[in-house]
Amino acid sequence: MKKIFIIFVCITGISSVSCKNELNLAPVSEISNTSFWKTESDAEGANVGMYTALRGESSSNLFMWGESRSDAMGPNVGSPVFQNWDQNSLTPTNSAAIFTGAPTSWGGMYSLVHTCNLILHYVPGISFTNETKKNNILAQAHAMRAFAYFVMAKTWGDLPLITEPTIDLGNVQRERSPVADIFKLIKEDIDAAVNLFPDNTFRNGRDMWSLPSTNALKADVYLWTGKRMNGGDADFTTALNALNAIDGVDVSLLPNFGDVFNYDNKANKEILFAIRWSYEESPGGTMYAYMYMLSNFIPPSVDAETVAAIEPTAGAPFWSPSAIARNKFTADDTRKKASMIELYEQGPGGTKTFYAAVVSKYNGAVIAGQRYFIDDYIIYRYADVLLMKAEAKNALSQDPSFEINEVRKRAYGANYASHVYANAGKVQNDVAILDERFRELMFEGKRWWDLVRFGKAFELVPSLQTQAGKDYLLLFPIAPSTLSLETKVKQNPGYGN
Repeated sequence: MKKIFIIFVCITGISSVSCKNELNLAPVSEISNTSFWKTESDAEGANVGMYTALRGESSSNLFMWGESRSDAMGPNVGSPVFQNWDQNSLTPTNSAAIFTGAPTSWGGMYSLVHTCNLILHYVPGISFTNETKKNNILAQAHAMRAFAYFVMAKTWGDLPLITEPTIDLGNVQRERSPVADIFKLIKEDIDAAVNLFPDNTFRNGRDMWSLPSTNALKADVYLWTGKRMNGGDADFTTALNALNAIDGVDVSLLPNFGDVFNYDNKANKEILFAIRWSYEESPGGTMYAYMYMLSNFIPPSVDAETVAAIEPTAGAPFWSPSAIARNKFTADDTRKKASMIELYEQGPGGTKTFYAAVVSKYNGAVIAGQRYFIDDYIIYRYADVLLMKAEAKNALSQDPSFEINEVRKRAYGANYASHVYANAGKVQNDVAILDERFRELMFEGKRWWDLVRFGKAFELVPSLQTQAGKDYLLLFPIAPSTLSLETKVKQNPGYGN
């Protein structure tokens, strides 16, 4: 399998570099027609390659698109290298690269789409010893393409719509299609995946698309279109039905919130789908390294117990939980300690002064005395499912308190009785659901998109509160590298030509 995967990477690499085009629409190479896409093993190798492409996007981009512009993040004691994001001062130029130099254009996502298109084009013609295996691979490709387009549609709106491997060199350039057309494909792909998955179970590692995780994606999509694209009750009903279809599968809340993110507890029962990171395959890790701390930034006045809790130090203190995020928890909420660690300087008479905070939710693994930021990047987990169900029920004027309270029971433990939620009407319920999602899913790449979906970005993000009416800011600018290569693509309104 490893050999097949390497061959597949070479093939897709040839396609990607043979034409300098960010959409990765180069013609399928000769080797792919004559030497690949012949056997069941070829299809399996291509399927693995699809997830490797997704992992590349999870190193930074998924978080940047899904959370960086929200009220969750702020500067730390290091250089303010992400201030254009958390201050919402993005331009086409300063959004095109982050500190690492990794592009935040759509190029990587279209590379992922390209891989999905290859699988969907060629795998139906391959003979399998078991048709169930073929259907499973096709289902995953449909789900992956739906996810990729969903991420891009939320980020940029209208998109070039690519559904087939490009054979004709003269048909490489594409104009953007209306976002409504993008969501039509997303929903069609999800329906195809749901129909193709052979059962309602997970692969052992919970690191590939399955029927339960695709139903979570379906709910996510229909909640978005229900609220952002006037889908209304019909879409909310579809979302709720998809979430109800997850009931009864092998998934549940773990008793201890922090255990969900423990490096040694990957693929636990709360996970529906996570992108796998490991020291053996990807020691470079994720951008959560930039939300941590180095020892030379810690003053001697910080107490030894706190320092010990974050050792060994690693990464760089460029980004921090914002004051809004730090103050969102009550003292008896067990999620705060599992999500962040605050550092205070000790003063005369036992006084304490806040110094900095680090994100502890994704603090990686310590191997041979060194910290590596290689936690799995979670796409969907059961707490998210419960809160999406609360959101769908509330949108349909049903009581969402059961799902909210299921999440709170774990969060507050013995103190839960003081935090029981009671149905308070549609408007206040939405406030409670959005707040609960903030506390529960903080730093998981969800907050910005939650704020946009609920229509609260201009109300709750400090840097946007004086910019109400500038709705173009809800989308991201298109990177200059994209515009220079894709001559038929135009910049999003509000960001210049």
